[in-house]
Amino acid sequence: MPALTRTRHPSLAHWGAFTAVVEDGRVVDCEPFCADRAPSAMLGSIAEMLHSPLRIQRPSVRKGWLAGNRDREGDEYVEVSWDHALDLVAGELARVREQSGPAGIFGGSYGWSSAGRVHHARSLIRRFLFQGGGCVDQVGNYSWGAAQFLLPHVIGTTSPVSGDVTDWESVLEHTRIIVAFGGIPVKNSQVTSGGAGLHNLPGWLARAQDAGIRLVGISPTRADIPEGVAADWIPVRPNTDTALMLGMAHTLLSENRYDRAFLDTHCVGFDAWAAYLTGATDGQPKDACWAAGITGVPAETIAALARSIANQRSLLTAAWSLQRAQHGEQPYWALIGLAALAGQIGLPGGGFAFGHASLNGIGQPRRQVPGPEVPVPRNPAQLAIPVARITDMLLAPGAEYEFNGARHHYPDVKLIYWAGGNPFHHHQDQNRFRQAWRKPETVIVHESWWTPLARRADIVLPATTSLERCDVGGSTRDPYVFAMHRAVAPQGEARNDFDIFADLARRAGFHEAFTAGRDEMGWCRHVYEGMRAGCADKGVTLPPFDEFWARGHAELPPPESQYVLFEAFRRDPAAHPLRTPSGKIELHSQVVAGFGYADCPGHPVW
Repeated sequence: MPALTRTRHPSLAHWGAFTAVVEDGRVVDCEPFCADRAPSAMLGSIAEMLHSPLRIQRPSVRKGWLAGNRDREGDEYVEVSWDHALDLVAGELARVREQSGPAGIFGGSYGWSSAGRVHHARSLIRRFLFQGGGCVDQVGNYSWGAAQFLLPHVIGTTSPVSGDVTDWESVLEHTRIIVAFGGIPVKNSQVTSGGAGLHNLPGWLARAQDAGIRLVGISPTRADIPEGVAADWIPVRPNTDTALMLGMAHTLLSENRYDRAFLDTHCVGFDAWAAYLTGATDGQPKDACWAAGITGVPAETIAALARSIANQRSLLTAAWSLQRAQHGEQPYWALIGLAALAGQIGLPGGGFAFGHASLNGIGQPRRQVPGPEVPVPRNPAQLAIPVARITDMLLAPGAEYEFNGARHHYPDVKLIYWAGGNPFHHHQDQNRFRQAWRKPETVIVHESWWTPLARRADIVLPATTSLERCDVGGSTRDPYVFAMHRAVAPQGEARNDFDIFADLARRAGFHEAFTAGRDEMGWCRHVYEGMRAGCADKGVTLPPFDEFWARGHAELPPPESQYVLFEAFRRDPAAHPLRTPSGKIELHSQVVAGFGYADCPGHPVW
């Protein structure tokens, strides 16, 4: 019997970097990246997923759609050639554009389909549809959507919720207490969009414990506190974190433990919020006893915790999960307000942060340099809906809705084109969503497996997985960029998203604009060299592409100094103002108050 052929190929997943081990055309193992001290066990699922019997082998068309039936539940499919499938897609896009304009086409994607940036489905579908005349786009995300639209009004940026927080080296040197609303479960740190070379949260927590930093985890679930880490667990009723923060803020206010000087120089709206906290505006003081009745946390615990954060260098952090609920804006605003009262924002190891319990790389020291990416042009249609409003849009075309202080109308979508992600996995109220999914005339999907999304599409185009194509990957939360080599041939007749869109662009007459004259490897070289040039502008040297590709990765040098969120603003708020109307932290926002929303006035409330 001849010996098996064994090859090794560097690659990257959202769960981390790895080397794919291939024997006779099949991936048999995924070996974690050598520098990763705590690799995710989820890497072990990749081989089974790649060769799954649920892989879509050929382009398929729903029988009912061919007969004019929009009931997309439980139908059968017929396999067709690629040319026939692409002709159908191109024809439907042209028909709907002619009859309804760009408002008739919804470009759907939720960008977790690949850690690679060349084959990043959300970038590619938007590039294709925007160059083709525009479409209805999505704004916001399911991960931290409430924070995404609140934080610019309060601190002028969303960057802290996406990972731009005081780094762990600063925390280890200066912080004495970390209060984690939502806990800090290590399991969530296994994943990050764009992948990662390092999973360091277990190590950071171990070093924090060795440094004597007190960790307080506030969560309904004990499992949100890391095993093996000495931490104080404060169980709280679900979705009552805002009340707990208000009770702590009232304690600092009533006991005169707050930093009035910082509030006067770096914040606006404190007096309005203080009037609410003391009960001057509604007759109900938001004291620790009031908070105890709502949260189930004893009043003495709330008061003691408030004193602890004021008496020593403290970092307050909140999981993304806190804002994935009704009134999700309030806990993040209240957390910022509580940190402002403690007066430690902008100090080494102090202030507030978001996301330590939500994904990998939060607080990871890294140079502030660009990552690899495919450019996406402006949407000429200038049409978009909030990401979670797709059901409402489909069920009530033309209806008026309010969003972030403005009024809009839902477009009348006739065609959904979806590539990357599965809305039947992450969207809310599945029964209502399934009803809405019957409304469009045509649903086109790129997918690798027969997921619930693929089984409810009219035209299904089989897409390759990361190990069946070449790519470049990396995350702005990680100090590595990775070469992703094709490890195996595409399964069945699967094709990569870039080639699918390129062929459709050729049929529509803008192939050259879409491809920019580059093939897959040309784009891999282009996005890497673009990142390399951006790094050079910041004084960081990366190797040329051929050297990078041969080695499989490139490493950014460590930052020259510890990063502290809002350090320059703390030092001189006039010279380094925030991008808020006042240039300061807005504990009361005139803009938000002007929206007139009964459940979201101009300051944090319960």
